[in-house]
Amino acid sequence: MAKRPIPVPPVAPRHPHRSIVHGKSRIDDYRWLHDKDAPAVRAYLEAENDYANAMMAPSKPLQRKLYDEMLARIKETDMGVPVREGGFWYYSRTAKGRQYPIQCRKAGSLDAKEQVILDLNQLAKGHPYLGLGAFDVSPDARLLAFSTDYTGFREYTLRVKNLDTGRLLPVEIPKARSVAWADSETLFYATEDEAKRSCRVWRHRLGTDEHTLVFQEDDVRFSVGVDLCRSRRFVFITTSSATTSEVRSIPAAAPGTTPTLMVPRRQDHEYYADHHGDHFYIVTNDRGRNFRLVRAPVTDATEAAWEEVVPHRDDVMLEGVDLFARHYVLHERRGGFPRLSVVQFASGERHEIGFPEPAYSVFGGGNPEFDSGVYRFVYESFVTPDSVYDYDLDTRERRLLKQYEVLGGYDPTRYRSELTYARAKDGTEVPVSLVYRIDRRDGDQPSPLLLSGYGAYGYPEMVTFSSARLSLLDRGMVFALAHVRGGGEMGKRWHDAGRMMQKKNTFTDFVACAEHLVDRRFTAPDRLVIEGGSAGGLLMGAVANLRPDLFRAVVSQVPFVDVINTMLDDSLPLTTGEYEEWGNPNDQLAYDYILSYSPYDNLEPKDYPAMLVETSLHDSQVMYWEPAKYVAKLRTLKTDANPLLLKINMDAGHAGASGRYDYLREIAFTYAFVLGVVGLTQ
Repeated sequence: MAKRPIPVPPVAPRHPHRSIVHGKSRIDDYRWLHDKDAPAVRAYLEAENDYANAMMAPSKPLQRKLYDEMLARIKETDMGVPVREGGFWYYSRTAKGRQYPIQCRKAGSLDAKEQVILDLNQLAKGHPYLGLGAFDVSPDARLLAFSTDYTGFREYTLRVKNLDTGRLLPVEIPKARSVAWADSETLFYATEDEAKRSCRVWRHRLGTDEHTLVFQEDDVRFSVGVDLCRSRRFVFITTSSATTSEVRSIPAAAPGTTPTLMVPRRQDHEYYADHHGDHFYIVTNDRGRNFRLVRAPVTDATEAAWEEVVPHRDDVMLEGVDLFARHYVLHERRGGFPRLSVVQFASGERHEIGFPEPAYSVFGGGNPEFDSGVYRFVYESFVTPDSVYDYDLDTRERRLLKQYEVLGGYDPTRYRSELTYARAKDGTEVPVSLVYRIDRRDGDQPSPLLLSGYGAYGYPEMVTFSSARLSLLDRGMVFALAHVRGGGEMGKRWHDAGRMMQKKNTFTDFVACAEHLVDRRFTAPDRLVIEGGSAGGLLMGAVANLRPDLFRAVVSQVPFVDVINTMLDDSLPLTTGEYEEWGNPNDQLAYDYILSYSPYDNLEPKDYPAMLVETSLHDSQVMYWEPAKYVAKLRTLKTDANPLLLKINMDAGHAGASGRYDYLREIAFTYAFVLGVVGLTQ
């Protein structure tokens, strides 16, 4: 049998582009890849796809096997747990063979006739991608405001549908973001500028051509959003940067009223508002980075009128609060994991909802009704599938409504979740959560391990269930999450310790986590694969430069790797708003610091791990050219024979494929690469 020819990687031509910043000259040989519509750029991207597909061709049987396994675990025809709002029960369901959910409702009773209010499969016809943005039913339940994106660029168009007739109203608003009904005839919405910054709030009276500008935010660091509170008494306009915010309120019963500013913005002061009775309840960081809860009269929400409800605590992050007629629920984070605390308004009595596992995630579920004594939440862990509960806020009884089925005989007792701690170079204890199949771990023998990380924006890495991940665990891989600084696991100080001029802590924390797992013999460098996406892709690029010897392979998804060039281009989406996360390189100190870790700028001639770099052509958050330039440059420098693959979805955005079957195929491709590099090809 003739040997399969070895594919030859594409070579991107160099067209040097010189820039001078702070008196320092830099050459970017691949800046020409920024021209999305240029035939040469498209040709190069297609050549990279062809090369990646050719290199992965021997894994096609494994990809198919993985896809079939993952699909077999999913109940393809299924229904979500209905949520009561007004006189209707709302729910989403899926149908076998259809890529997208179908949004439905029933009037009065679950025994009533089903009304399909939005079939995303019908909307997606003729389009390779569909993203649903806004989905908001009017107070009288007759109208639906919804928005769609057909490219993945997060450019949503807002429409309004009459649910009685099924017809669309003559309302079509491009570049729309958040939406809020004040009443059933008045709709507030926000729109974005050319840099995709949500910056204007409008009021539209249905049945008229009038669209009134209500508020405009001119500071390019800030974005604006609009929402209706659960009590339906106020519309809030919230303006926020990464570190600072302010809130304006409009009575829903008087939507033409000029917005009232609560507290003028003050650098590094964040506050967010909700409503109950005669008071606004405000989560604020004025007394500490981890926030406290205060309240103020609706008639005077200035700081002088603030009354403390829950104090600031150094060891507890207050992430938010859900207000109901008789109770409120605090979303807190302590010891790295989320907590829910219930407080009764009348008595002040407080209790915490307990959870059985050491590492888990819990989220508020559908809770649209203000006058409710039941709180819905979703609980999951590495071994427990998504479980929807109703919790009686008075009796403290919890009722499991649904645990999403994992078909094929899934047995959670065959898997073990652990929490361990790595010691960073400055002595900081960094949590690492793991999961593996018990009978696939061979004592103290190192296992193949996939270590994931993110570490930015104060977002915690969530310990969540994935039925697709079972295809790795069942083959003997360990999966781990590194809860590095820059994330939000330990509150805002954890975030602060991994951003701006302390960003490198994120990278050294991740290296410490990898070394810890090797030292504990969970894995070995030749069996260790790492992954991260977006800002986690920056993490991947940075640690691959720092310690390429520590990893067998890297999976870098929509990676933010051309940091200095992107942060110098304020015409790009996100750039100006990100100055408070990464620093503004127009300042020389920030420029020098960012340049010292920017993955693209720090590539050098040496051996690198095997790499799979994945991106999408229509990504508006991390432009496709960042990973494309990174791969093109790395090909000219790396001194190893390890594969370097660039896979581009030409029909999607930041999150990849939108259809559930297409998404599974993308996961199968990635998993086939991961399993292949550690020798698990069956």
